[in-house]
Amino acid sequence: MAKTLRLLLGDQLNHKHSWFDKTDDEVLYFMAEMRQETDYVTHHIQKVVAFFSAMRNFSQWLQERGHSVIYYQLDHPDNKQDLTQNLVKLFKAHYIERFEYQLPDEYRLDQQLKEFSDSLELDSEAVDTEHFLTSRTDLETFFKGKKTYTMEYFYRDMRKKYDIMMANAKDPEGGKWNFDQSNRKKWKGEPEIPHERGFRKDVSALCKMIEEAGVKTMGSIDEQQFNWPTSREDGLSVLNYFCSNLLKHFGDYQDAMDPDQIYLFHSRLSFAMNSKLLHPLEVIEKVIDHWRANKDDIDISQVEGFVRQILGWREYMRGIYWMKMPGYRRSNKLDNQNELPDFYWTAETKMNCMHHAIKQSLDHAYAHHIQRLMITGNYALLTQTHPDEVDAWYLGIYIDALEWVEITNTRGMSQFADGGIVATKPYVSSGSYINKMSNYCSSCKYSVSKKTGDDACPFNSLYWNFLFEKREHFKNNQRMNMMMSMLDKKDPDELEQLVKRAQEIIKNPQKF
Repeated sequence: MAKTLRLLLGDQLNHKHSWFDKTDDEVLYFMAEMRQETDYVTHHIQKVVAFFSAMRNFSQWLQERGHSVIYYQLDHPDNKQDLTQNLVKLFKAHYIERFEYQLPDEYRLDQQLKEFSDSLELDSEAVDTEHFLTSRTDLETFFKGKKTYTMEYFYRDMRKKYDIMMANAKDPEGGKWNFDQSNRKKWKGEPEIPHERGFRKDVSALCKMIEEAGVKTMGSIDEQQFNWPTSREDGLSVLNYFCSNLLKHFGDYQDAMDPDQIYLFHSRLSFAMNSKLLHPLEVIEKVIDHWRANKDDIDISQVEGFVRQILGWREYMRGIYWMKMPGYRRSNKLDNQNELPDFYWTAETKMNCMHHAIKQSLDHAYAHHIQRLMITGNYALLTQTHPDEVDAWYLGIYIDALEWVEITNTRGMSQFADGGIVATKPYVSSGSYINKMSNYCSSCKYSVSKKTGDDACPFNSLYWNFLFEKREHFKNNQRMNMMMSMLDKKDPDELEQLVKRAQEIIKNPQKF
């Protein structure tokens, strides 16, 4: 009879974890689909389906290898829909003497399980998930005594630490640490973008169960042709496809946007990684190995841009999360208070860039980082939306969104709500940047070249209004000096018109 119960959360699907090296008749694994996890925010239907499907596949994998597993589907009659209530019942039913769990990556679950295990009379232990390349506290240690947390320095240290793309112990391959300047091309129809490595899975039964349970979701789903990777085998297939078909143009066009292209040359690996089906190091090593074998076709800039996102940005954001929580989730340094417009849930807006970025998100539970940062995030910040509302939307709508990576990107990078911990200046722009990096503007109702008037791009007036209204926040920010100087030189009459139009947009977003 099992004496130890080991808990596995929905984003702890690490096939390589040392727990699974051998079977033990005295160990019982527990996994559960719960309303506690579906209801803390309104999630995209594809996100709920992806996690439940991946969890079921992982449970089956464990059982096939001889491990004992209790799995509660959402509609299981014994499912209390609450993590600790389920655990208490199982402890009694199976005479459990010891409780073990892997450290959660979300603060709320970490607190819940810590308080729960501290209250238990039986032995308990929390172990590492054996997934990330840093511990929770490594980033804090790295930046100890520093006033700013520059990601680039951390990234370089990680390159050295893991000997990734290094010419020797000190110098990077290619003579540069960062090829970001090479990764900003606009896609103009060429090169041809291969179709994504999709899957044609029938998830109609899963969708029916979720609907009958009354779980509130957003977005749409093709129940007969669900196309996200939900097993380790799927994830490896997507990784191989990325290397063979997309990597050679990834870096060039990683910031590009097009109304008719959903994924461009992006890998679509984030869900497989964030659920831990794939390990970050195996992804990095596979990509680098493919590049080394195909250097005649693939430039180092394509590879470095990809590696930086995983080895640098992903680990950095997780480090910021554990360094700054729980206060980080309440940060609102710009004191933004407005509501998120209704069209974030419908895509019904005349702004072409917003319409396509939101519709794509609703249809596919996906948008790449520049769509999130410089379209939907940019608009939310320029309209001075409360970061709580922005957080809830981003956390719910994207298939790869877990709080440890979402909140730091939203409050830090996108909304500047942390006052400069992650980003040294707000990532805001007028319509000119959107036009530079995308193919949205040419078919838009609004003119990107106009700043005032009924047909002027809303981003233009919103941009100058934002700088005008928030100028006190930026007066000591050296990176904002140029923009503040340009604001000061604005013709007063033109600035008045810009502010007036911006206020109309903010107060009546549904009209635009």
